[in-house]
Amino acid sequence: MSQMPDVNMTRMKRQGSEDVVPCPTTQALPKLPVPPLQQTLEGYLKVVRPLVSDDEYEQTKRKVEEFGKPGGDGEMLQEKLLEYAQTKVNWVYDWWMDDMYLTARLPLVINSSPGMVFPKQIFTEPSDQLRFAARLISGIMDYKVILDARALPIDYARGQLAGQPLCMEQYYRLFSSYRVPGLTRDMLVSPDSSVMPEPEHIIVVCKNQFFVLDVIINFKRLSEADLFNQLKRIMQAATAGDRCEPVGLLTAGDRTEWAKARIKLMEDSTNRDSLDMIERCIFVLCMDEGVCCDKTDLTLACQMLHGNGSHSNTPNRWFDKTMQFIVADDGACGLVYEHSPSEGVAVVQLVEHLLNYIRVNPWNDVCQRDSPAIPHACHSSQKYGSKKMLRAQSICELPYPRRLRWKLSPEVFHYLKTSRESVDRSIANMDLHIMRYTRFGKSFPKSQNMSPDGFVQLALQLTYFKLHKRLVSTYESASTRRFQLGRVDNIRAASIEAHNWVRAMCSDTVEDYDRMELFKKALKAQRNFTLQALKGQGIDCHLLGLKEMAAMIDMPMPDIFTDEPFDLTNKFVLSTSQVPTTMDAFMCYGPVVNNGYGACYNPHDDYILFCLSSFKDCGDSDSEMFTIALRQALDDMQHLCLKVNHPPSPVMDLRKVDINGDSKMANGLDGHQLGLPMFPCGMARENNPTRKQNSRDDDDTARGPIADGAMAQT
Repeated sequence: MSQMPDVNMTRMKRQGSEDVVPCPTTQALPKLPVPPLQQTLEGYLKVVRPLVSDDEYEQTKRKVEEFGKPGGDGEMLQEKLLEYAQTKVNWVYDWWMDDMYLTARLPLVINSSPGMVFPKQIFTEPSDQLRFAARLISGIMDYKVILDARALPIDYARGQLAGQPLCMEQYYRLFSSYRVPGLTRDMLVSPDSSVMPEPEHIIVVCKNQFFVLDVIINFKRLSEADLFNQLKRIMQAATAGDRCEPVGLLTAGDRTEWAKARIKLMEDSTNRDSLDMIERCIFVLCMDEGVCCDKTDLTLACQMLHGNGSHSNTPNRWFDKTMQFIVADDGACGLVYEHSPSEGVAVVQLVEHLLNYIRVNPWNDVCQRDSPAIPHACHSSQKYGSKKMLRAQSICELPYPRRLRWKLSPEVFHYLKTSRESVDRSIANMDLHIMRYTRFGKSFPKSQNMSPDGFVQLALQLTYFKLHKRLVSTYESASTRRFQLGRVDNIRAASIEAHNWVRAMCSDTVEDYDRMELFKKALKAQRNFTLQALKGQGIDCHLLGLKEMAAMIDMPMPDIFTDEPFDLTNKFVLSTSQVPTTMDAFMCYGPVVNNGYGACYNPHDDYILFCLSSFKDCGDSDSEMFTIALRQALDDMQHLCLKVNHPPSPVMDLRKVDINGDSKMANGLDGHQLGLPMFPCGMARENNPTRKQNSRDDDDTARGPIADGAMAQT
């Protein structure tokens, strides 16, 4: 099927590195550097070493040396890459976006789009849902005023790199982006202000029906009382309306199949108008029906992440839209967001603003007509000079929200049926566990002069080793926002040092003191990986750039990139991310390979919240067993620290290890000296075919997780 010209796209523009016009503060940032070739190749060999057998490592080492020899393919590609980088704002941005997201063909649900749970609300009457939603809309519009003025306070790095300004472009994409499905590659687009005025409406989804709600009319922003009444009109219309086909399910399916269905939808002018209104809206508000009386962390996470299936709230979504806020009639609230425009840090900052807005201005005082303007909202309009913040005069002046109509052909009905079956299978296959580990929080590692993030990352390595007797390729995102249009690179937690330590922890012949020395060595290696990535010296983006450059100039793909260990290191069986919040909210997401785990964690002072996911149909993974083993690993690590390192030693503060520090401890202790075998002779291979979230084919890398990861601990 050939892709037809898209009429709606004449009103949109593609978002790429050359399509973004950075603000002056972004332009003042340095460009992302291209790391030295030999540094990356040495780092790559360190990553490969704990994952493969001795023979496999030696074969890979020979291929890497051949690639990196003087005058070889590596030097030629490095030179080409350096030349290419001079012509780009961010040399890896478009390649990374394609590799990580846009060329992925798997559904967004579970595989890509994270869910976020807000603090539980108590609704005592049906109108409470509308009142809370009205306050939520008002808070979002309050935040959008700041975004439209590009007036967000600049974020600054903390820790050793403290004081460096960070790129803010991700924030400004939250309400201006939309992901359009393509037959082979999706597009990230935004409304073209030169063709159409800025959108002044949101989409409200209620009982699987889509309504256009104008939140700004004649340069006047609706008051919360007016929003309440408009939402009430929508609720009444949805309840009284005819049965509606669950069109939203189309966005929950395979990306290529959805692209084909969209082409068919666009053949009718009614559908084109409906799609245009959805694609250009500010955000989507999902007015859900409650799914159960017991609102646990798990049930709330499932509702936000995937909606619980075609029989429940999954059709009450439009997964291509960047921001979808969810308010259920039983008080369950949260969001699901399309990941490609922004990392989790931008979403968390937005949510913290909204929750604080709602806390300062309680939603249950929203009346039907006489509610005064919210002081906080008025403050933003006055501060940033927006003429769109004035209140509408009367509900009588407001047009009724418009229900979007659809005309579905037999072909579209077929795609709808396929998508329904696919998403229901995926949801049934999802194995999600939520654990609030309460024995200690991030304050304990700090008391031991250890990085909380490094502590948790090593706990995850120990957990996997306890269950599977090996380490696997692990992804933890590290922010590269110190550079123009920076997103993330990867912190490789499955290090040689981590491998030595986990084997010592699982051996009866190693003394606790030696375990602690290996633990400190592993933490130091984790710290060095982190700082390297934060400084734009990570290996993953660089290797991606070299590989894409080889494809760009049509040269035969070098052996280093067709080597089996290269594929192994880029299939992230452990997909991890730290997403800290100050309030009782948390994120969750699915694994990125069939036999993998998703591990999102939120460290608080006195507890750590883990969201752990896997797939039930894979015999190699089990979220319940992983949760049990993780709890034991954290207990064991605390016991080790209290036994050996209490009171904490002031000699080495592992939160402040220099990136250029020696990776060896003072006594040079390693696993070999403890009588442990250095590496297994044969590594167990995955029995199930690897399912990768963001790959063009099986040679490309899988998606990393969502947030700025270790940035908060640097």
